Amino acid sequence: MTLSHRLINLPEAPGAADNRARMIDSPSLPGASRVFELPDLAATEALAASLAANAEKRDVIALSGGLGAGKTAFARGFIRARPGGQEVAEVPSPTFTLVQVYDLPGAPVWHFDLYRLARPEDAWELGLEEALVDAISLIEWPERLGSLLPETRLDIELSPGAQSEARRAKVTARGSWVARFAGLAHG
Repeated sequence: MTLSHRLINLPEAPGAADNRARMIDSPSLPGASRVFELPDLAATEALAASLAANAEKRDVIALSGGLGAGKTAFARGFIRARPGGQEVAEVPSPTFTLVQVYDLPGAPVWHFDLYRLARPEDAWELGLEEALVDAISLIEWPERLGSLLPETRLDIELSPGAQSEARRAKVTARGSWVARFAGLAHG
């Protein structure tokens, strides 16, 4: 089975010389899934910016991958690409706080890091219910939610690429994200 390759032009990241990501279409992936080869941090941020431009209140973006896979870098690019996000001075990893809230115009963004969550039900204490209703939720380590993870979401699985700064992002759209993502991936 051969893979077809094509370049996706993503929004330009500041200082990025070539911010194109190579998308791999594979017949073995479901229609709502695509794999992006991200050669560097600028490409990761550009993919995040493209998705941020299409995110809406009540969206859930589930970021999975091992330690150091680029989940927080993706979240940082996403938050800074939202209206008002470029004025956010710092976008730290919420590893110790478990959640960071960014009150941005249009929709707040709640950034969760659930790595240290003991039980899925503990997420309610972090404000998950409010975030799912009133905000865009970026959730690192989404598997920690178990059955609490909403069915309608955008799954982004990050893994190391061929070079030290390179990443591979498998993006799978579910529910209301399917049509929006299809437009992004093919437009």
